[in-house]
Amino acid sequence: MSNRVVTAHIPLDLAEQVDLLAAQLDRPKGWIVRQALTSWVELEAKRCQLTLEGLADVDAGRVVDHASVTAWAKSLDQPG
Repeated sequence: MSNRVVTAHIPLDLAEQVDLLAAQLDRPKGWIVRQALTSWVELEAKRCQLTLEGLADVDAGRVVDHASVTAWAKSLDQPG
């Protein structure tokens, strides 16, 4: 796998947290940043996928009306 250097300006407190984690885990700072960025990219891809699935449900009419949701939510406060 090829690598490419990416430069980013980050807040000092975040950089210090990365330094601390790198020391605690005995890993290079680049490894910490790579792990974090990989996780974020995967999370955003999943969020996009779920959004598109939700929009497809709306387009297909698979929705629950507001009154039904409100009634269900109110029922959660009822005993037994």
